[in-house]
Amino acid sequence: MLSRAGCSPWAPHCDDGIDDARLSRPRHHGRPGPVFGTASSAVVGNPVNPVNPVRREPPSEPVLTGISAIDALTTLVRGQKLPVFSVAGLPHLELATQIAARSTAGGEAFCVVSAAMGVTRADAAFVRDALEERSAAGELVLLPNTADDPVIERLLTPRVALTVAERLAFGEGRHVLVVMTDMTSYAEAPREVSAARGGIPARRAHPGYLYSDLASLYERCGRVRGLAGSVTVLALLTMPAGDITHPVPDLTGYITEGQIVLSRELHAMGVCPPVDALSSLSRLMRRGAGPGRTRDDHLDVAAQLLAALARARQVRELAELVGQSALGAADHPYLDFDAAFARGLVDQRQDESRTLEQTLERAWQVLLTLPRSQLAMLPARFLDAHGAAEDG
Repeated sequence: MLSRAGCSPWAPHCDDGIDDARLSRPRHHGRPGPVFGTASSAVVGNPVNPVNPVRREPPSEPVLTGISAIDALTTLVRGQKLPVFSVAGLPHLELATQIAARSTAGGEAFCVVSAAMGVTRADAAFVRDALEERSAAGELVLLPNTADDPVIERLLTPRVALTVAERLAFGEGRHVLVVMTDMTSYAEAPREVSAARGGIPARRAHPGYLYSDLASLYERCGRVRGLAGSVTVLALLTMPAGDITHPVPDLTGYITEGQIVLSRELHAMGVCPPVDALSSLSRLMRRGAGPGRTRDDHLDVAAQLLAALARARQVRELAELVGQSALGAADHPYLDFDAAFARGLVDQRQDESRTLEQTLERAWQVLLTLPRSQLAMLPARFLDAHGAAEDG
């Protein structure tokens, strides 16, 4: 267990499912008291970089989220750090909690550490309620830091969360998903502290050490050779005014292994979650998907979906310029594909969790809206197995 130095004294809920009998949380002034335990852990890691690069194990097993747009096209891998880029008004918090509530690690022990930074009390309550099943199963550590809490606590919240995750993963052998939201709100904390201390501002008034500060958090995930557990990080951040060149998303892109990007356009169409597949990427997907890991046709299906979607976007833009009547015969099927992709694969109820088999079968149904001649990236054996008809 963690002592007061290793667990958030402001957290109203801290349940790591390891040793609840030894927890003591006296209340004072109507607020939860500190959490006491039997061991102390430095929140900055021990050593500062707890995952020695020489001992890192390459990620190779998938984390299935139950969300088709992610499992099919941007597969999350154990030990990966994958951010979600969003803007104000999009359901990014709902997506993050949906992933946290339903992700599985191939039947092995799996738990969630959720660190909410600078959120409203309503959002903190939403996260707590959405993860109630994880909490009841002893698989949740919840560390909320609301907008009206002291800014210095926001600096500690992700470090406490990662310290707990390291204990669960590398001390208890569990697979841990750390969900950190919102990293843009977190980045305001070092900016305020730096300004108060008279630091020299850099980009957008953020301190010059913002890159190393973010890296000190993200790089604490991964797998360690010889140890059974893993730490996977899903970091959610909002881009001010949708600006992906803002320092926080820009620097995050240099450190992490891909990104999931949410789209205003898809959200306006009523597609949920509004994942922009062409802007999203998981750089470790090929290590955690395909033969022996997910399904033999997974990577081929994903590649064909993205290629067809890119062509469909070009056809749709052309149709807006010249009208659908001016399109060629080969272009019309792509308009149907674009609609089928959004409604048949990406769109998903928040209370719906799809298996990988269901997701890939939906992907095939979407692909078969195109003539067989347009599915050149798929091997013939897969096309025959799914009844792809020859062009008429």
